[in-house]
Amino acid sequence: MALKKRSKVTAEFNMSSLTDIIFLLLIFFMLTSNIVQIKPFDLPISDSQTVAPTNIVVQLEKDGTTSVNNVEVRGSAINQAVTDALGQAGNVEDATVTIVAETGVPFSRISPLMKLAASQKARAIIATQPRG
Repeated sequence: MALKKRSKVTAEFNMSSLTDIIFLLLIFFMLTSNIVQIKPFDLPISDSQTVAPTNIVVQLEKDGTTSVNNVEVRGSAINQAVTDALGQAGNVEDATVTIVAETGVPFSRISPLMKLAASQKARAIIATQPRG
């Protein structure tokens, strides 16, 4: 009498290809994301939790220092630097100017930047820290 061997089907899943795909996606997202570097200083406190993509970052410090996309700008060159950055952003109507103003910066320094963004048909937001 001939005995038949039963072949068992193994239900194992090979994870190596899945981890390769995950690492490739991780590298892709790291390379394509915008890395925003903001100096650590106190921001105004707000209850608002609006999150918007950032194209241009304008940093205003109490000592009068102004930076546009981490490049220090002085005097009337601020308007030109923001206009140039908006031009490089491509579609200006989808661009967002994020104003990072240290606590204590007078609103008279923030208002012209907001008007400039509005005149270029770009959005302007003021970065704040959440209350809590």
